[in-house]
Amino acid sequence: MNANQPDAAPAAVSADGKVVRYGPALTLLASLFFMWGFITVINNTLLPHLRSVFDLNYTQTTLIESVWFIAYFVASIPSAKLIEKVGYKNSLVCGLGIMAAGAVGMMLAASIPSYGVTLFMLFVIASGITLLQVAANPYVAVVGKPETASSRLNLVQAMNSAGTMLAPLFGAFLILGRTRGGTVEAGTVLTPAERLADAQSVILPYGLVAAVLVVLAIVIWRFPLPDMGSSNRRATKDERKSLSLWKHRNLVFGVPAIFIYLIAEIGVANLFVNFVSRPDIANLTNEQAGRYLTLLWAGMMVGRFAGSAIMQRFDAAHVLAVASIGAFVVMVATVFLTGPMAMWALISVGLFHSIMFPTIFTLGIKGLGSLTEEGSGLLVMAIAGGALVVVQGWIADSYGLQNSFLLTAACELYVLFYALWGSKPTHAVAHEPLAQSTG
Repeated sequence: MNANQPDAAPAAVSADGKVVRYGPALTLLASLFFMWGFITVINNTLLPHLRSVFDLNYTQTTLIESVWFIAYFVASIPSAKLIEKVGYKNSLVCGLGIMAAGAVGMMLAASIPSYGVTLFMLFVIASGITLLQVAANPYVAVVGKPETASSRLNLVQAMNSAGTMLAPLFGAFLILGRTRGGTVEAGTVLTPAERLADAQSVILPYGLVAAVLVVLAIVIWRFPLPDMGSSNRRATKDERKSLSLWKHRNLVFGVPAIFIYLIAEIGVANLFVNFVSRPDIANLTNEQAGRYLTLLWAGMMVGRFAGSAIMQRFDAAHVLAVASIGAFVVMVATVFLTGPMAMWALISVGLFHSIMFPTIFTLGIKGLGSLTEEGSGLLVMAIAGGALVVVQGWIADSYGLQNSFLLTAACELYVLFYALWGSKPTHAVAHEPLAQSTG
């Protein structure tokens, strides 16, 4: 192995002097990034489906996604405590188990059918994903060279984007494509029998998801995955008492940057199908619109691979600034254009959004030193910003769906502010490289 390529097989030196390589562990973690991206984006095809089944307005529809992201706020701190108590590996298995239980619960909700039970089960699934997020994002950030953390997290997040790219095809084929509501023109009124049949169409896809999650949990349970957290936390406990997270400008402004960015990303994805299916935009069925949604997520994946390479040559904050400007321009175009041009403008925002989360995350924890884990927890909690997509739903009901994307454009301006000024570290401390493995 070339010594100049440590990230190809990241390693740490254990207490007894043995070299522990993290390449296989990162590869396995990439599968988790894929699965939670896949499951999250199933919601984008599930929402128009549930809107049809339960005859929901835009506010009620986006409330479904709000419940999903409220779980990030509620479950983040309990997740961190669980990781500290039972360990990194057991927490991953537990998170996958929670997600599988929620997927089985979605099958129950579909058989009733029940809007309330659906909301609760989506909350359960999101709580499991929160547990995975709290553990996996900091893990990826601290293995390998610290100067390549942003590039590395963008690469692993590209697997998340691969999941988000494939999920709309899965949802369009197994949910929208097998329902009456998903294959008729917008505005068609369904009979009670058709609504019941449409509701039950999600039993098969969520059964498949539950089975995959159980298999993945078993693989991780049997895999010799190193536990990275507990000893490092104990080693720096006394030092952390004299330090303050709030002295670090890049974190203080980074938490709202994640929060606000999630409003933009989730709002675009959730209302995409309803927007492009309108007669004055692309005049598509929900099933056809779901297939175009795949292009949005493909742009996210391509952008992250490209961003990972670009950030090895250019400053990450400058790349983030360019991306935020591009996102603002195409969102304004989405609001003021009509026909297919408006649809393609909305699709293109995926390319600009691609690098935002992983780049804001790594800029937010830059220079935190021994406070990195606490800072990471706050940034993961900020994913709850996706819950405020209900605000965009209210704007869509009150002022029109197309005008609601002005909220997205405003979010891009905050990301630009963060890239240009808010991300500049203050009171930065030297990075403390990983010294041992507890696995």
